[in-house]
Amino acid sequence: MTEETKDYIEYTLETDSELRFEIEDKDAKVQVMLFSGFAEMFGTELVKKKKYNFGCGAKVAIFTYQGCVLHLWGKTDVSYISKETPMVQYLNCHAALEQLRTQAEEKDERGPIAMVVGPTDVGKSTLCRILLNYAVRLGRRPLYADTDVGQGALSIPGTIGTILVERPASIEDGLSMTAPLVYHFGYKTPSGNNTLYKAVVSKMAEVTLESMNVNKKTKHSGIIINTCGWVKGDGYAILAHTAQAFEVNAVFVLDQERLYNELLRDMPSFVRVVLLSKSGGVVERSKEQRAEARDQRIKEYFYGSKTPFYPFSFEVKFQDLKLYKIGAPPLPDSCMPIGMKAEDNKTKLVAVTPSSSLLHHILAVSFAESNEDDVIGTNVAGFVCVTDVDMERQAITILSPQPRPLPNTLLLLSDLQFMDSHA
Repeated sequence: MTEETKDYIEYTLETDSELRFEIEDKDAKVQVMLFSGFAEMFGTELVKKKKYNFGCGAKVAIFTYQGCVLHLWGKTDVSYISKETPMVQYLNCHAALEQLRTQAEEKDERGPIAMVVGPTDVGKSTLCRILLNYAVRLGRRPLYADTDVGQGALSIPGTIGTILVERPASIEDGLSMTAPLVYHFGYKTPSGNNTLYKAVVSKMAEVTLESMNVNKKTKHSGIIINTCGWVKGDGYAILAHTAQAFEVNAVFVLDQERLYNELLRDMPSFVRVVLLSKSGGVVERSKEQRAEARDQRIKEYFYGSKTPFYPFSFEVKFQDLKLYKIGAPPLPDSCMPIGMKAEDNKTKLVAVTPSSSLLHHILAVSFAESNEDDVIGTNVAGFVCVTDVDMERQAITILSPQPRPLPNTLLLLSDLQFMDSHA
């Protein structure tokens, strides 16, 4: 094939280098193929001579330890080869965790519980994915705990969750999201209700640690925990709380020396705190881009991404709903009898009277049978979105991933909203 008729760009990568590219054009279709050598994307190996497809929003880094040749079709916004990559550092972290897993196997103890921390947009989720993929490629079965409510990687934003990782993430679709354990929080940042966030994290940590004992392989493989990018003040206190709740023994700090030194000072002596560089390919996102990404996550929950889903729309009468919100506005001390303090209402279950203000809100379908149960500590079955409120007929119309009836009638109101453009 002559140079004129070649419709792809060929990139030759040397050892320990990576090809990075981004796609922002909504109609762009980009394909990549590993022509020769060995390469991986975020810890998942590329199959030789197989074309991988990427679309709008993709931010890709294909790394090689031994060198490779890649072919790229289509138009990217930016694409370049970088020799400056922290991948060898990340591999060393994996090797250290693997050593701890081997020791855990020999003594039949819990494997390493590692937490990835750092400010927003430093590549925390990506590092988690790399560490999980490397573990799975060695036959491990680690748990992944995602406490980043802003992204909602395992479900939708406003939730936290845990999933068992049994196979490497797909190059095109990421981690397999089969049967995650998901807890409702209902805000897009922990600052929405700090007290509630800590309570939900504590409950999830308790259940996740217990689930390690179900299977020896998982017990020895340990947990990788992703965290929010809020690292100052109350955000730091939340990180410390999460570390304590999950009983972590390793913390990987991305790109912030101050946070590293604070954790070094405050963590118990048995916790190893490691400072790591962020990848040069990490892209900072604006507030608008974050909001757009959140909407996209919710849209994908109902409508799918590559494989389309067909959600259901049906009516539910007000009388058939048990609707609650967690957290009541605090009573000012001036309303209390002298000498009495207002009780903490941040984790109180408050009944919600259906009204037109419910429109576009996300509701979590709880597994709790009644408000007498531990509603905060109960995981959720899934989510619905209110698409219409008919006050005359005393009914709401909801968008649901499954047909009627709802698996449960106890619903929790979320602060998050979704405008259903398909309707």
